[in-house]
This record gives sequence, C-alpha cells and structure tokens, in this order.
Amino acid sequence: MVTAPDLVIDPSLRDWVLFPILLVMILVGILRHYITLLLQSSPKQLDLLAIREQQSLARGASLRSNGKLIPPSSFQSRKTYLIQAFKNGIFLKDQEAFKNKDEPKPPANPLAEPGGMDQMLNMLKGNMVMIVPQTLLMSWINFFFSGFILMKLPFPLTVRFKSILQSGVATRDLDVRWVSSMSWYFLNLFGLRSVYDVILGSNNSAGGGMDMAGMNPGMMGGGLQPGQDIYKLYLSEAENIELTTHEYLLEDIEDRILEKYE
Repeated sequence: MVTAPDLVIDPSLRDWVLFPILLVMILVGILRHYITLLLQSSPKQLDLLAIREQQSLARGASLRSNGKLIPPSSFQSRKTYLIQAFKNGIFLKDQEAFKNKDEPKPPANPLAEPGGMDQMLNMLKGNMVMIVPQTLLMSWINFFFSGFILMKLPFPLTVRFKSILQSGVATRDLDVRWVSSMSWYFLNLFGLRSVYDVILGSNNSAGGGMDMAGMNPGMMGGGLQPGQDIYKLYLSEAENIELTTHEYLLEDIEDRILEKYE
C-alpha cells in the first residue's frame, strides 16, 4: 500500500503566520474587552419599591434552598407569610395596577421598563464589538493565508476531525492531524477563554463566538426581563414554596457533635 509522503513545514510559516494569528487574536480579544467596558452605559438606579419587587423572588428561592437550616416553626412561619404575600401582591411596586389586574390591558412594552432601553443598546453594542472584529479577522486570514498548512498535532485523530482542522484545504489524502490557517483561527476563537481569564480576570468580555456574557438584552438586577409579568412569577414561586417539604438538618446537632468526639 502506497502512503502519501509527509509534509515538511517551512519554519517561516510558524514565525510569520502561526504566531502572528495567535498574537493578533489575543490582542483583539483584550481590545474588545476594554471597548465593551467603555460602551456599556451605567445602570439606572432603581427605587426601593422596584428593588423590593425584584428581590422578593430571590427571598422565596432562598427559603426553598436553605429552609432546611432553620427550625420547622421558623420555616413554616416564613412559608405562610411568603405564600400570602406573593398571592396578595404585597411586594408589587404598582399596587394600583394590581388592584385592576382583571381589566384588559395592552401588552407590556419592554422598552418602557426601567433600564429596558439601556439593556437593548448594551446588547447592540456588545454584538457589534463581537461581530466586527471577527469579520475583519476572518477576511484578513482568508485573504492572506488561505490554503496554508501551519502545524501538525502530536496525537492521532479520527477522520471526523478533518473538516474541523483542515478548513479551506481540499486535500483528501492529507493526514487529519494537519491544521490549516482558517482552522487555526477557529481553534483560537473558541480556545482562548482561559488565556483571557489569566490576563483580564474572570467575567471578562474578551472572548468571541460563544461568549455572550453581558449581552443578554433583558437580564436586569433581579433576573427579570423587561415586560415580564412579575405577578405571574409570584404565583409560580408561591406554588413552588407550597410544594417544598422541610427536613431540619440541625435536629439534635449538639448531641450528634458530642457523640462524634466522645
């Protein structure tokens, strides 16, 4: 059986193509992070009633998650209070709208909510900061380095990886371990997340492609989306609390600790 001869890579490809693409993508990611910080508008301050309306849902979730750490009597009193408060709309900031909740009303406008327009603009800015640099990078690599073979992976791979690692190289008998310039770009695009975390810290905006942190159009301080019916969320949370069973984890904790060290 005749096998195809192995390739010999010119070292200049490593110095003038492989490393420059890696370096440029790291620098573009860092630049994207700081541009995103500059473009993000500061969130508007919410009034106390709006904060209470949002945080009350977190209070119910906290009771369901951590209620096993308080005595049954305390859990039951909190459970009863929250269920009644959610059903009666005590935490709602707009009490007049709650009293007239049975009357027909037009669909809620997300942009009319506090911070709704800012969230939409932040999403648009984030998408532009992500899409424009990636488009320019792809065009640069495709124009200058189209069809280049840059490196060979040191471990074996199945033929299914051929389309991933050899994008832009239409050679059927080429070993699957060889990586093309365009595939090197995509590997860096989705693989530099940890490098950005080391350089910029966690929760940065440098990553492209799958990184959508900070670009969600509707997430607000309390996890609510503009235009969402908060009262329906209250009723759902009240139902979840009603179905929550309580098992006190600290029952006879003193005796168990003493038995452990006897």
